[in-house]
Amino acid sequence: MRWLTGWCTGVSRPGTPGCEPHGTVAPIAARPLWTGPDPLWAVGDWRPEEIRLATLRPGAPAVVTTGPTTPDPVEDTPATTRLAVLGHCGATDAELAAGLAAARGGAVRHLTAWPGSYTVVLRAGTRSTLLLTDLAGAQPVFHTPWGGGTAYATAALPLADLVGAPLDTGHLAARLACPESPEALGTGTPYLGVQQVPPGHVLGIRGGRPYLSSYDEPAGAEQPRDEAPAVRELTRALLESVRSRVRTTATVLDPAGRARLGVDLSYGTASATVALLAAAVPLPPVPATATAAETAAEAAGQVAAGSRSGAVKGSWARTAVQEPAAPEQLAAVTLEETESPAALALAPDTPRLRHTVLDPGPDTLPYAGLRTDPQAGRLTDEPGPELVATARAEARFDAGGTDHLTGYGARQVLDGHPARLADLIRAGRPLELLPPVAALAGADRAVAGVLTGALRTPLTVVRAAHRLSRVRYAEALDEAAAKLTARHVPEGGGTAGSRSAVDLAWCVPGPAARWLSDDALSSVALRLRLAARKPAPDQHPGAHRARHALYRQARSFRTLVHAAELPGQRLHAPFLDNQVVRAARLLPDDVRLQPGARHALLHAVLTGAGRTDLPPGWGRGPRPDRTAPARAGLRLAADGLAELFDAPLLAEAGLIDLPAVRADLAHSADPATPLSPSALAGLADLVATELWLRRIRARRHGACWTGLPHPQPPALTP
Repeated sequence: MRWLTGWCTGVSRPGTPGCEPHGTVAPIAARPLWTGPDPLWAVGDWRPEEIRLATLRPGAPAVVTTGPTTPDPVEDTPATTRLAVLGHCGATDAELAAGLAAARGGAVRHLTAWPGSYTVVLRAGTRSTLLLTDLAGAQPVFHTPWGGGTAYATAALPLADLVGAPLDTGHLAARLACPESPEALGTGTPYLGVQQVPPGHVLGIRGGRPYLSSYDEPAGAEQPRDEAPAVRELTRALLESVRSRVRTTATVLDPAGRARLGVDLSYGTASATVALLAAAVPLPPVPATATAAETAAEAAGQVAAGSRSGAVKGSWARTAVQEPAAPEQLAAVTLEETESPAALALAPDTPRLRHTVLDPGPDTLPYAGLRTDPQAGRLTDEPGPELVATARAEARFDAGGTDHLTGYGARQVLDGHPARLADLIRAGRPLELLPPVAALAGADRAVAGVLTGALRTPLTVVRAAHRLSRVRYAEALDEAAAKLTARHVPEGGGTAGSRSAVDLAWCVPGPAARWLSDDALSSVALRLRLAARKPAPDQHPGAHRARHALYRQARSFRTLVHAAELPGQRLHAPFLDNQVVRAARLLPDDVRLQPGARHALLHAVLTGAGRTDLPPGWGRGPRPDRTAPARAGLRLAADGLAELFDAPLLAEAGLIDLPAVRADLAHSADPATPLSPSALAGLADLVATELWLRRIRARRHGACWTGLPHPQPPALTP
């Protein structure tokens, strides 16, 4: 896990005690980026090109460095400005210097417009520090009070370790009950007292005190364009994101023989789009070294190029013309099929892709780790369902490249959330509901019959959309709180139309809410009622729900990186970059809600990038059952799950209804009665949270820091 951390000390005021001395407290195995009373460290396996620093002093040009360097011995003055960019950033040194100069005037939004996924730290003078999060939430920032000031980091666990923060069971209950509702989650984390900076915001620390402000444009400022210019902007942004990663791929060959660049070639159009775009960009050359044969030839005094041969007067020796080397191939990885015509059809006639099909064995199924030692996995910053499928992800990434490109986040960035139907009604465009509602009716007609598809689905969806467009924000939250208290939680089954109707609400319970205890649901309902007394968001309900669905996906990708990224490897998600998110916001709602909109948009992106050989129906073929591996893994891990929930920490904290959980786990082991996809997702959330709690409890306090005082054990009570 890679993270950066630092703190800003407070200012002592007359008549008040001074700030607590920090002494020798520092992160373990950290690289200091700048020192002084407000230091900054980079911790973990950062690559040299992922650490870029810029310093601007009065009367001198900006100095930009790459890689860990010795801290600047010159003492900062109130006029000194420093910039640290950590992660993958496609900006040049000149752009970093210009961005730092412009930031002296207070503008910071331009620092988030470069290609890539990175964290920005800006220090102005000696008492002011600014940290910028990204728009999707894949590069979060956390902060907590400490030592009379504020400590910050890009991971919550080290801050909890620093201040000795206990677990926040109320936040864990909110994550399980309403994982996409900011009204329930707030800015909290699983650690009490550690707060998260919302995506698209700036954490400003002045004099040791934190302040939050939004650098993103307010809701409605980015007016959607027509379809053609919006698609052109999306093409440009996605091309820059992919090219910046391919052109900065590591130039050192992996000792294990892994390819330098890998891509996912699953059965989705997002990963196929990233693979095709990456295959069109040449990799940077590997620095050539003299081979043993060349060295021996030079030692033997063989004729070199450009010397006379003497055979014929005036003749010159000519070396054989070497054929140019073939372009280096990319490792394209497909899982779950021994023969993959569907995956190959998404990337036709691409010789640069070296396709590898992995045969999924029992050890790569979800929940495979429960059959050995549940606590043997990595400890992630936060819990997430990716913890139950770590072995599956590791097998896929191990067959990939040192830099591995994925399509994570494309569905949330490009697709139209069902709640956007209410936005069309609010905008006075009800006729544009016809194509998406007709598509839902056709899907339900094929599954549930003519009556459901032709009558029930259109009426249910349109009625729910009209209700969401009219309901007040406070009333919607109060109603959601009442349903949670009464345990009226949707089961998640039914047809596509019924599921879309359920999604047409300001707040929707998550798939694990049905197994929470009454006390846990009541605590989450109280959070919703308190949030209902606050001002309503400036966004329409559809845009609000879609944005927080993106935040949840970015949080899941971050957990996946912590749990499954191999040593020395980098996982990339170009769709979560700032410029791609901004470009996708320009797409009109009616374009997003068209049937097959994501496939059509990505097809248009590839056409604009030069791939004109794709068939008209590209990306619309059948896909394998995504829930089959989870069902098989549950059956094989039935004994391990029973042991895990024999005395679970979730029940000890009062978060779950243990008899109901045990009954559904036993039910999941029966192949004759398969669970719905929603139930499978809910069980994955519960199991992952239990695994995370056990790993966090087995962890030693203070493992991230050196110089911390030893914790004082509580006195024994008679």
